[in-house]
Amino acid sequence: MAGCIFCRIVSGDVPARSLHEDEHAVAFLDAFPLAEGHILVVPRAHVGRLEELGDAQARAVFAAVHKLTGRVQKATGAPATTIAVNNGREAGQEVPHVHVHIVPRWPGDGAGPIHALGWSRPKLSAERMDQIAKSIRALP
Repeated sequence: MAGCIFCRIVSGDVPARSLHEDEHAVAFLDAFPLAEGHILVVPRAHVGRLEELGDAQARAVFAAVHKLTGRVQKATGAPATTIAVNNGREAGQEVPHVHVHIVPRWPGDGAGPIHALGWSRPKLSAERMDQIAKSIRALP
């Protein structure tokens, strides 16, 4: 997609600090990092949402995440990482091209766990949890 910054990076029109490239996925340092060593992994093809990825694309993207997570921890000295996908505008996705964040983490960095995002947790009955699980399993 012509206006997509990630498509422009993948095509080489916009420079990036590339870390990984294969047939289906590309990884590079985030130009506006949340932490030192913040990596983005994207599919080569323009795909807006995670559920729209093809199987080969999904495997390639998450294989790159797997490969780079330990490397960035070693390179930066970070003892941990947060792996995140904001899937859709309501979830905070700013660029409508699938991207996985690998964010190195340190004690006291102030970011907190994903559970600290501030939403109120629903109180669900066991019956409702069973209904949700059944509905998810029933879909193709």
